[in-house]
Amino acid sequence: MQVIAGRDANDSTSTTAPVPDYRSEAGKPVKGLRVGIPKEYFGEGMDPEVRKKVEAGIEVLRKLGCEIREIRMPHTDYAIAVYYIIATAEASSNLARYDGVRYGLRVDGDSLLGMYRKTRGAGFGAEVNAESYWEPTCFLPATTMRII
Repeated sequence: MQVIAGRDANDSTSTTAPVPDYRSEAGKPVKGLRVGIPKEYFGEGMDPEVRKKVEAGIEVLRKLGCEIREIRMPHTDYAIAVYYIIATAEASSNLARYDGVRYGLRVDGDSLLGMYRKTRGAGFGAEVNAESYWEPTCFLPATTMRII
């Protein structure tokens, strides 16, 4: 954790918050910690081998003195749909800087809009060029989903 935590000079979205000393915490006893186990994560479709491994890990924590509690996460069923809505809006926001005006490839067009379309068409793959990445309408649902 120590190696990947904190500020990354090559990632403008990374945090400048101080990084805790994870190594010093690793050796501390866990007795008395409460560990929440989401009931919804053990539903239909969970691979039996994965289930066994997770349950074995929970048992290790129990033996080390952790208090294991079943918790509810009622919005779990929406997780994948919400992920796609938010990821699309974030991708659109992050990729917008490579519009051919200040950064990235630039392909001339007959107007500013034409230049944007040609630049994006030439500079990005099919997934990114899906219209939903460039539609401003994706931001309202994403903002709504963040609240959930």
